[in-house]
Amino acid sequence: MTRTALAVPPWLAHALRSQRGPVSRSAVLRGALGGGPLLLAAVLAGRPTLGVVAAIGAMFAGINDRPGSRRASVARIGTPALAGAAGLLTGTLAGDHAPAVLLTLLLTVLGLAAGGISALGPVGSSAGTQLLVGAAVGAGMPLPEPGWLRAAAFVAGAAWLLLLRLALPTSHTLAGDRRFELRFDGERAAVAGVYEAVAGLLDAAGSDGATARRAALTASLDQAQDALAGPRLRRRPSSAAERRLHAQYAAALPLAEAATALAWAGDPVPDRTSEAPRRLAAAVRNGAPTGPLPAPARSAPGLRALDDALLYAAETFDRADSRRLHGRRRTRTSVLRTVLGARGREYGMRVALCFGVSAAVAQALHHTRWYGQHEHWYWLPATAVFLVKPDLGPLASRVLSRAAGTVLGALLFAGFAAVLPRPVGLVLLVTVCGALIPLATRHFAAQTAVVTVLVLALVMAGGEPQASFARIGETLLACAIVLVVGHLPTPGRRGEAIRARLAEASGAAREYLAHVLGESEDREARWALRREAYRTLAEARAAIALASAELPTLARHADGADEIATTLERLVDTTTACAVHLDDTGTLDPHHLRRLTSLRNELAHHGAPPPRPDPALRPPPRRRRLNAPQRGAGNCAINPHNPAPEGRSSVAGDDSVAVG
Repeated sequence: MTRTALAVPPWLAHALRSQRGPVSRSAVLRGALGGGPLLLAAVLAGRPTLGVVAAIGAMFAGINDRPGSRRASVARIGTPALAGAAGLLTGTLAGDHAPAVLLTLLLTVLGLAAGGISALGPVGSSAGTQLLVGAAVGAGMPLPEPGWLRAAAFVAGAAWLLLLRLALPTSHTLAGDRRFELRFDGERAAVAGVYEAVAGLLDAAGSDGATARRAALTASLDQAQDALAGPRLRRRPSSAAERRLHAQYAAALPLAEAATALAWAGDPVPDRTSEAPRRLAAAVRNGAPTGPLPAPARSAPGLRALDDALLYAAETFDRADSRRLHGRRRTRTSVLRTVLGARGREYGMRVALCFGVSAAVAQALHHTRWYGQHEHWYWLPATAVFLVKPDLGPLASRVLSRAAGTVLGALLFAGFAAVLPRPVGLVLLVTVCGALIPLATRHFAAQTAVVTVLVLALVMAGGEPQASFARIGETLLACAIVLVVGHLPTPGRRGEAIRARLAEASGAAREYLAHVLGESEDREARWALRREAYRTLAEARAAIALASAELPTLARHADGADEIATTLERLVDTTTACAVHLDDTGTLDPHHLRRLTSLRNELAHHGAPPPRPDPALRPPPRRRRLNAPQRGAGNCAINPHNPAPEGRSSVAGDDSVAVG
């Protein structure tokens, strides 16, 4: 008799899944040096409540202190901190002067705005979260300091941890130019990861793992693009080390294109094909010469494109100077369109309803003295913020993890509070919890448990009595509110956020296809369009996976979206293969045309608008191929054990594609 294994529901599977990977010891050190020392300094100065606010700011900064470059961390930590300070100031002023009904309406409007901001991406989501939590804490935590001083203390706490992020060395040990090691270690690791991902895709060409490797390459390119972006005083890279990294990132784009075309062809490539990208990765990571670069056989358009791209990379690593910034540019119009569009409206409505209802219930319980001596009613709406944010995981999974984490954290704190001396024990507890945050971010329940202990310690350090069991009750009530309100029908069509993501991905694919099928020879523009097409598809994929893991009431609105995203990915892959073939021959392959037509029909079958132009249009005239710059006499030596075909160098040949 065969036994049928019980299928775990997606929302429960998500709740049981945790992230994997190494933990940064430097992040643990920064967490330990964050809120604890700030609280200790404030206690010694006789202003413990200011230390509480500053430690909360450092705590949020520690949650946002993710791996990446120092430049990117300025926006990732600083922008949400400013939003949190604005929320804290607004909440303090409203809590001091507005009656309960007006205060609830104001918090609901803030929820609508924060939900719209969350549609902008991870930084926008963190900013929206801190805006709402700051507003709830400012309105519900009575402190002796005025609002502006609380906001300043919050920003100071976040700025302290950001200063630690910028000043302390990370776990990476890099060779090469030690003068720029500290400043650009995150960028170097990210750019080296792109070359490693190219090598991984080449290894997987012709196998079932090629699709996953191509997705990993997209993720690596996204990470490197974000690492090289960030706030800067000058419009162009200001140092030789930064220009070198931008040039090395740009040299990876044609390699990624050639590797994608080879994976699309479905034929295995020789094992040594991936050796050259790995040597380039080591050169980026160590700041050292690349050494000999073995050239692939030039027996197919994809292999010839890879050979040309290696020649360009060799020349680039010799010259290593680029003044172009390779970041993702967003205009003000596109930002407003996202916030006010379908994604922003759907997120905003959901966040506003849950945050507003939880604030109303908290106000009612507070004014009816259900809290007893505890006047801090902010816990209920602040908990709802973390539960309802659409990008933090499926709703049911977040509710389950939040409830379990809060119960565990509150019970742990009750035990600690009974034995630890005050205030030294509380300062020590805050320090330990700050160090544990980088470890706890692997799972939402673990993060909730650590943050619960930390916040309860801060509240007690501010002079309040121990309130573990009250916090458990408030958290469970917030879970029930969000679980019910989050599944109620809302104005407009559910699933608009998913459809908006797919529309963006389809538009990016349309622009990329139009550029490839046109007569433009601007390679850099093509690579930028290709990057945007794959990046929007990856974002759509992540949103679809998240929506599909909701309870069936919400998950059904994502039905069919995964098939559309898969078809768009295949269309972009085919467009990439088209671009490589056009560079090689100057004409379109009939096989590519048939494949593009089939994919357009498949998109139409799924009800998605097919990208234009029509791929059945007349192929463009044969284009003259431009000569690539010859390999410089720098550090990229020819491999003497890998002779090239007659009349060619061992890295690339005379008829290579010119790079813009």
